[in-house]
Parts: sequence; structure tokens; C-alpha cells
Amino acid sequence: MNVTFRPIDTWPGELRRSRATSPFKAGYQDTLHLLDRELVHLRAKNIVIQLAVSEDQIRLDGMPRADARPSHPGVILAFDSMHGPLKYSTDVYENANWARQVGWQANLRAIALGLEALRKVDRYGITKRGEQYTGWKALGGGVAMPAASGFASIEDAIAFLHEHAPGVEWDYDQPDQVVRAYRAAALTLHPDVGGDPEQFKRLGEARRMLLEG
Repeated sequence: MNVTFRPIDTWPGELRRSRATSPFKAGYQDTLHLLDRELVHLRAKNIVIQLAVSEDQIRLDGMPRADARPSHPGVILAFDSMHGPLKYSTDVYENANWARQVGWQANLRAIALGLEALRKVDRYGITKRGEQYTGWKALGGGVAMPAASGFASIEDAIAFLHEHAPGVEWDYDQPDQVVRAYRAAALTLHPDVGGDPEQFKRLGEARRMLLEG
């Protein structure tokens, strides 16, 4: 499963004031296997998991740092699918220390189980065209990135990425190549390697603009 983690830009609705203790005993790897299976069935691409972390808590490879501490356990899963762009979010569960499971992992499992349940609607012939997914269709593409671009045009974003990823050949209309150029630029701009935090933020904004249009 090719997934990128990103900070949450805007939480849909209001965060819960009280949450339930996670009832799940399955580990995080089991959750990833379940999620991967369901996303394959949906022909998902451009998969993004958003957590309540800051930009510097995301590693260069797009995964959360081991010491990342989200400010709340909410999770947003966004992706493009054969039914169009879809987005799911929940913050219903909190940490379950007895299971060594952190809250966001429990909420991610809840979303994966929800996807499994929706697929069963098709399995038993109740729907034929994935109508059950309509309520979760996202506005715009499945990739959810920070809101403000900070660039006057796509051309400005392209120029910024070319400047900071010298020697990397990429086309702005190929998402996987944009991500490759982003990662090359992040090798020098990420705060973990001494880069300027504001420039790294602009790098994220350029990536968002090129991927979302």
C-alpha cells in the first residue's frame, strides 16, 4: 500500500469532547493489511492519511516519526477510487494502553472496518454501482494537503520545485513524479536536516498545488 501521511489541515465538523476506549485487540500491522485489502478492491490511488501532527513530525519518506505525538486521535483517510474521490474521518476512539494501541491507530482501524462493511453491501447484491459510497465523496481530489498555496500560479510552484530539486527530471502532470521531486527537495529543506522551516512549508504548499491543481 503506497500511502503518504500528512498533517490535518481542517477537521470536518467538531472534535468530540469525550471518546470511547478502543475495543480493538488487533495490532497496527493487522490494520494495515485490512486497509490495504479494502483499498485494492476500490482501486485506490493517491492515498493520504492525515493525523493531528505538525509538518516536522512527518519523516522524509512520508511516514510519521516514531516519536510523533498527535494533539488528538482523529484520522482522515482520503483517496481517489473507482467511485471518485472519497474521504473518511473519525475521532471516536482514544488510546487503549492495555492493547498498546494509540488512539489514531484505533480510529484508522474503525475506518478500515467501515470500508469492509460497505464492500459487503455490494457482495450481497444490494447495490450495483457503489451507491453506498456517495455520502463520503470528497470535494476535489483524494489527496488532502494544506489549504493555502502561497503561490500565485502553478508555474510559480513548478519553478520553486525545480529550484530545490536540481538534477531531478519530472513532469508536473505526473503525480508520482511530483512526489519524487518533492522528496528530493525535502532532503535539503526538511528541518531534520537543517533546512529552513518556512521553505519546507512552501515545499509542501508547492506539492499540494501541483497534485490538486
